[in-house]
Amino acid sequence: MKILTQKQRILILLSIDSLIVIFAVFFSFLLRFDFNIDKSYKNTMVYMMILQTVITLFSLHFYKIYKRLWQHASVRDILSIIKATMLASSVFFIVHFFLVHYFFRELIIPRSVFILVGIITVLTISGTRLAWRLLYDGYKKIQPHQKRILIIGAGKTGTTVVKELKHSDDSDYYPIAFIDDDLNKRNLEILGVPVVGNRLDIPTVVSKYEIHEIIIAIPSASKIEIADIISICKMTGKKTRMIPNIQDVINGKLSVSMIRNVSVEDLLGRDPVQANLYEVSEYLKNRVILVTGAGGSIGSELCRQVAGYDPEKLILLGHGENSIYEIEMELKRAFPHLQIEPVIADIQDKQRMRSVFFEFAPEVVFHAAAHKHVPLMEKNPIEAVKNNIFGTKNVAECAHEFQVKRFVMISTDKAVNSTNVMGATKRTAEMIIQQMNKISETQFAAVRFGNVLGSRGSVIPLFKKQIEQGGPVTITHSEMTRYFMTIPEAVQLVIQTGSVANGGEIFILDMGKPMKIADLARDLIKLSGLEPGKDIDIVYTGIRPGEKLYEELLTDEEGTTTTKHNRIYIGRPSNIAQENFDFLLKRLEMVINPKDGVFNNSYVRKILKQIVPTYQLFENAQDIETMEKAAKEAVKASLEIVATVDGKGH
Repeated sequence: MKILTQKQRILILLSIDSLIVIFAVFFSFLLRFDFNIDKSYKNTMVYMMILQTVITLFSLHFYKIYKRLWQHASVRDILSIIKATMLASSVFFIVHFFLVHYFFRELIIPRSVFILVGIITVLTISGTRLAWRLLYDGYKKIQPHQKRILIIGAGKTGTTVVKELKHSDDSDYYPIAFIDDDLNKRNLEILGVPVVGNRLDIPTVVSKYEIHEIIIAIPSASKIEIADIISICKMTGKKTRMIPNIQDVINGKLSVSMIRNVSVEDLLGRDPVQANLYEVSEYLKNRVILVTGAGGSIGSELCRQVAGYDPEKLILLGHGENSIYEIEMELKRAFPHLQIEPVIADIQDKQRMRSVFFEFAPEVVFHAAAHKHVPLMEKNPIEAVKNNIFGTKNVAECAHEFQVKRFVMISTDKAVNSTNVMGATKRTAEMIIQQMNKISETQFAAVRFGNVLGSRGSVIPLFKKQIEQGGPVTITHSEMTRYFMTIPEAVQLVIQTGSVANGGEIFILDMGKPMKIADLARDLIKLSGLEPGKDIDIVYTGIRPGEKLYEELLTDEEGTTTTKHNRIYIGRPSNIAQENFDFLLKRLEMVINPKDGVFNNSYVRKILKQIVPTYQLFENAQDIETMEKAAKEAVKASLEIVATVDGKGH
């Protein structure tokens, strides 16, 4: 089909519309006089044809009819044609009345002709535009290189997707069918695409229509509903993608290029956290907020969300200059009126921390700075101790000294019955926080949660990269199980805990059900349109030093109590002997700062074991069976406690 220039297209439309108006006038006279027009009306017809054509073309131009792409003609465009024709008829009637009254009294036009001309003009001009679209659509049949697409959701968003796919000249996709649970849409066609079944029919439809890929176009659906649909799509083995969030659809930003792949976040099937905005804004609004580790995954998201509560000042503290620079620039673009203070500092430097607290006088501190990589910390236990224990101690003591109102530390599920140095150091940090709360006016609290999707060091980005490279996907153990939540979800709950903290608590976030890492890997492979074991191999590499098969959220002695937020629990504080704890911390400090410069990693681990009795010390990494058994029993007990809380509310 030859592509016309804009000038050529306008000239063709002007010519067609002129002929339409001339025809409308002639046919109206034919109808008025029963197809036997008296010769006395010959001049009147010519006069009306000329004047009506000129006025109609100007009216169509006024309504910008010639600037529209008629291959995308819609009801709104037809309404514009009706308005333009009504305007033309009104103007013609006024002009004709003036001319007849003062100049050409013999040019009498029957009143019915005025009405008939308007009706015929609307019908014929609208008809040509719709024909233009139908002609265009006729040339838009599926091409050999295009993939056959199944669209789930025959609503407004699904219709928009069909339009984009059909009318995009460079699209590699063509919509074949709709899936929708609405029975009223069954066996109907939308823009030429049939609605062929509900979500349970997806596997059958994919096979019957030889579908290559699936697009989920239900942005308003709940997370649970999306997860259910995705689980059905996984059965087909076809690549599954999604439209953007509902806000982009509302704002009219939807385009083919924005359709994204299904992510692991979509598989979790949890609805967004509902924060108590009043409680949160009350303790953050017009306050000076300090976030340590502000350049990290959790720290940067904390900064984004805290900035939305209108603090007086936001201090971004971190050791890495590039990451702090990036979050600073992002926040300045998003919150141009917010006062932001980037601070490059190491939490291990006590004097530097004191200077920061003295200069900025923060009122709320979110402590997210930590070394979190388990295998690396197993090889470098002294650095884990320096940063996670004594770095936390430095920040906490400064918070106490400079009378910070609230201090919230980010902890981890690896602190529970830990088999690794990282977890043991984070558990020690929790104990420091609880001890500080006993002597301080500052309200100290810790928040414990599991893995966050998309964080630095997370296994999910690694899996995606391995899949893109053709595999294999590497997993340490077939039974490796973890709790997961999204970064925004975790951070929103962290911020909420700050509003309900009274001091000394260890808050445990509701992580949902634990998931097997191997299952996540298979899901990612399937949703990429590939088959595990055939297109992408899965290789088990063995448990790394310090890793556990199962993570837990509670120690045996903690148990839980509920809070008024249904996604946040409180672990009962453990009894810690202050004198013995201080003594062991001093011994640990001496070991990581030896006078002779010789570091003893084994001794560091043994002192950690004395501080944290639940730390399961497997130095040889040979007693894997014992470690697995202990972990399974602990996670079983943890799940039973949470189930009791959910069921009884106490």
